[in-house]
Parts: sequence; structure tokens; C-alpha cells
Amino acid sequence: MVRVKRGNVARNRRSKILKFAKGFKGAHSRLFRTANQQVMKSLVYSYVGRKRRKRDFKRLWICRVNAASRVHGTTYSKLRNSLKKSSIDLNLKMLAQIALLDKKTFSALVELT
Repeated sequence: MVRVKRGNVARNRRSKILKFAKGFKGAHSRLFRTANQQVMKSLVYSYVGRKRRKRDFKRLWICRVNAASRVHGTTYSKLRNSLKKSSIDLNLKMLAQIALLDKKTFSALVELT
């Protein structure tokens, strides 16, 4: 039976993993076995982080709208309810941007409802 030499294949695979692990601390960026474990773990973290980012932004937008609406004597939930009743369809991100950057328009929205 003919022997198969895998020198290039194995080296390329290892160097690809070590390239992913650039910037990790200590052995996590130098030794293949620990680097491989850390790369697999970091890929899991990045997947979870993409889901987490959406949650964090939604919390931030709610905080901004709530703070801006309390200046006008109402709360976030009452404001959202009154906007819905008056059929003003603004998503949360846009409402937060208006509350942050354009205070006149936001106060006009609060007065409308």
C-alpha cells in the first residue's frame, strides 16, 4: 500500500487556525492545541454576541426614549401606547434617534398624543 504524506495539508490547517488566533494571549496564540480550543470557543462567543447586540441596543433605545419622555411628564409605556392609539407608526430605533437628536420634533410627538 502506498503511504500518503500529509505535510502540507496538516501545516496549512494548523497555520489557518493559528492565523485565527492572532491577538490571543500567551499559549492561546502560539500552541496549536490550545489555540484550536480557543478559536472554537471564540466562534461560539461571536455567534452569541451577534444575538446579544440586538438585545443591548433595544435596551439602550428604551432607556433613551423613557428619559426623554419623562422630561415631558409621561413614561415610555404610556408614550408608546398613545402613539399606537393615534396610529403613528415609528419604530423604536427611529423614536430613540428623534429623542436624542431632535428634541423639538420629539416634544411635538408627545404633544400630538
